[in-house]
Amino acid sequence: MPLPRPLRLALISLLLLAGLLLSAYWAGEQARHRALLAEAEAAHEQLGLYANSLHTLIERFRSIPAVLALDPDLRSALQGPVTGERQHRLNLKLQQINAAARSSTLEVLDRDGLAVAASNWDLPTSYVGHNYSFRPYFRQTIAQGAGRFYAVGVTTGIPGYFLSNAVRDDAGNFLGAIVVKLEFPDLERQWSQTPDVVLVSDSKGIVFLANHPRWRYRELLPLDAVARAELRDTRQYHQHPLSALSHQTLQRLGDNARMTRVEGQEIGGDYLWQSVELPEDDWTLHLLRDAGSLQNDVTSARLAAAGAWLALVFLVLWLHQRRRLARLRQRNQEELEQLVEQRTAALRTAQDGLVQAAKLAALGQMSAALAHEINQPLTAQRMQLASVRLLLDAGRQDDARSALLRVDELLERMAALTGHLKTFARKTPGGLRERIELGHVLDQALHLLAVRIRDERVEVVRQLDEPAWVLGDAIRLEQVLVNLLRNALDALAGIEHPQITLSLRREGDHWCLDVADNGPGIDEANLASVFDPFFTTKPVGEGLGLGLAVSYGIVHELGGRLGAANQPSGGALFHLSLPAAPEEIRA
Repeated sequence: MPLPRPLRLALISLLLLAGLLLSAYWAGEQARHRALLAEAEAAHEQLGLYANSLHTLIERFRSIPAVLALDPDLRSALQGPVTGERQHRLNLKLQQINAAARSSTLEVLDRDGLAVAASNWDLPTSYVGHNYSFRPYFRQTIAQGAGRFYAVGVTTGIPGYFLSNAVRDDAGNFLGAIVVKLEFPDLERQWSQTPDVVLVSDSKGIVFLANHPRWRYRELLPLDAVARAELRDTRQYHQHPLSALSHQTLQRLGDNARMTRVEGQEIGGDYLWQSVELPEDDWTLHLLRDAGSLQNDVTSARLAAAGAWLALVFLVLWLHQRRRLARLRQRNQEELEQLVEQRTAALRTAQDGLVQAAKLAALGQMSAALAHEINQPLTAQRMQLASVRLLLDAGRQDDARSALLRVDELLERMAALTGHLKTFARKTPGGLRERIELGHVLDQALHLLAVRIRDERVEVVRQLDEPAWVLGDAIRLEQVLVNLLRNALDALAGIEHPQITLSLRREGDHWCLDVADNGPGIDEANLASVFDPFFTTKPVGEGLGLGLAVSYGIVHELGGRLGAANQPSGGALFHLSLPAAPEEIRA
C-alpha cells in the first residue's frame, strides 16, 4: 500500500536533511585532515629553519674552547699557581677574547674544577673562586677531553650552554679546562615573533628553552627517582621548580607530527605538535601550532558541502521538471530536427561546390605553370632547328646531326620538366636529392638561353672561383636559374650596354649565387610581392607571374632561400642560397 502524499513528502524531507548533515560533516572532517597534513608539512619546514638557526649559533662557538686550550699563555699559567699578577693578566685576556668572540662568558678551571680566571672577574657574579667540579661538563672533559652541558648558572642564575675543552701540557697531562658559556636571549626573542610555540627539551624531556616564559621548565615526560637525584647532584636547573606538562595525543599525522591536547589555564588547547631530534646535543626541538586556526577551513568546507548537496537536490528537481516538460516540447523538437536536416543538406551542397571550385582553381594553376615552364625549351628547339636548316643548306651534315642530338636532349628535358612540375604541384613528400655542382647547372641554364643572350648582345660576367657542391634536383634547380636569367634579360630590354653578373661564393655551410643586372631595378612598392603567384609587371600576354613563385617554392623545398633586392649602383639583384652537400660540411 503506497504511503499518503503528506507522509511521503515528510519522509523525503527527512532524508534530504540527513544527507545534508552527513555531507557537511564528512566534508568538514576531510577538510580538517587535509588542512592538518598541510599545516604539518609547513610546520616541519619551519621547524627545520629553527633547528638550523640553533645549530648555526652553537657551531659558531663549538671550536672556541679547543682553540683556546692550545694557547701557550693559558697552558703556562695552569702549570703553576694562578694568583696575583698572573691571574690578573689571564682575566684581562679572557675578557678581551670574550668580547671579540661575542660569547657570554669564558672561564678557566684548574685540575680540581676551581675557577682560577674568568671574563667576568670584575662583576659581582664573577666565577673566580667557585668550584664547578660537580658539573657534568667538567667530568666529561677529564674523561673525554671535551664536554657540554646546559644548565642554570649557580653563580649568576642565568641559564646557558657550557662547552669545555681540556688543557694539557706537552706530555698530555691534564692541567685544567677552558669553558665557554652561551646564552640564548636573542634567539628566544627572535622566536617570540611567531604565534607558534617553540620549545627545546633535553634528554630527560625537560623544556629549558622556549619563546614564551610560561612554557619553560616543564616536564614533557615523567621523571623517575634516578633522574631527579641526578638533577639535584648536578644542580642543572638550580632553584627553578619543574612542573609537569599535562598533554595527550589525539591523532597521529606522521612519525614526528601529532594532534595534541594540552591542559592548563594559560597554555591549554589543541595543538599541532611537531618535533625534530637534535642528535649532536641530545636535544629535541618542538613546534606547537594552534589548531584553532583550522576551524575556518573546516567551516568553509562544510558550507561548501551543504551548498553542493542543495545544488544536487535542486538539480534533481530541475531534471524531474524537465522530464515533465519534455513531453510537451516533443512536437517542437521534431520540427526543429527537420529544419536542421534541411539546413544541413543545403550546407553540404554549398560545401561540395566550394571543393569543386578549389579543384578547378588548382587545375588551372598547374596548367598555367606547365605552359609557362615548357615555353623555354620550345623556344630553344626553334633556335636549334633553325641552326639545323642552316647547316643542311651549307652541306654540313655531321654538324646538323650533332644539332639534332641537342634537340633530342631538349625533348627529354621537356618530358622531365613536366614530370617535375607535376610533382611540385602535388606537394609530394621527399624528392630527388643528389650531389650536384651548382656551376654546372648554371652552365646548362646559360646554354638554354645562349641564343637570346647572343642576339640581345648581353655581356655575362661570371665570378665562379671554385666548384660548389649542393644537394638538390638538377632539372628543377636549372628551371630556377633559367627563370632568374630570363627575368634579368627582360629587365635589360632597351639598355645600351646590358650586363648580367653571376657571382658564386661560400658563406658558412651555404653556397650563395647572386644574379645581378644593370637594368632599371625593381620598384620598391613591388619588392615584397615579386614571389607572389600571378604577380607580374609585364604587359598582358608576356608573362603569367608564376616563374618566380615556382622558383621560390623549389628553393624553399630544397632547404634554401631566395630573395630579391635593388643594388645601390642600380639594377636588380636576386640572391640564391643553398645548403652545401654533407661531404663538404664534414670537410
